[in-house]
Amino acid sequence: MVDVRTDIEINQPISIVSDYATNPDHAPEWYVNIHSAEWKTPKPLTIGSQIAFKANFLGRDLAYVYEIEEYEPGKKLVMKTTNGPFPMETIYTWEEIDSGRTRMTLRNKGIPSGFSKLFTPVMATMMKKANKKDLEKIKLILETK
Repeated sequence: MVDVRTDIEINQPISIVSDYATNPDHAPEWYVNIHSAEWKTPKPLTIGSQIAFKANFLGRDLAYVYEIEEYEPGKKLVMKTTNGPFPMETIYTWEEIDSGRTRMTLRNKGIPSGFSKLFTPVMATMMKKANKKDLEKIKLILETK
């Protein structure tokens, strides 16, 4: 199983960080590997919402759909793939450090199948690096607004 957890402190209030991060339209701006996000269900984001993403990871083009499983604005978002090459769950959580600082945690976990199983150790390392870059990018975007 791949289970990668990364966090970062962002100098913005929790509402700004969580509102930005939970808007799929922003995903291509701060996720280094995501190229597009397309709503498959009507806005706004709610439990059951589905979003199709196109990405590139480890040199492969990927297309997958995430479904929102749990959503507590300002606290937690859980989404799982409904299709794609690798069943994955992504969890965002936010913790208020103080009124102007937020700790955001990004966790990805899944069980590779088929050919992907062989690359599990490499995949975990590469996901950790990508998640770190993603969180650094969202921090930069939100702190320079």
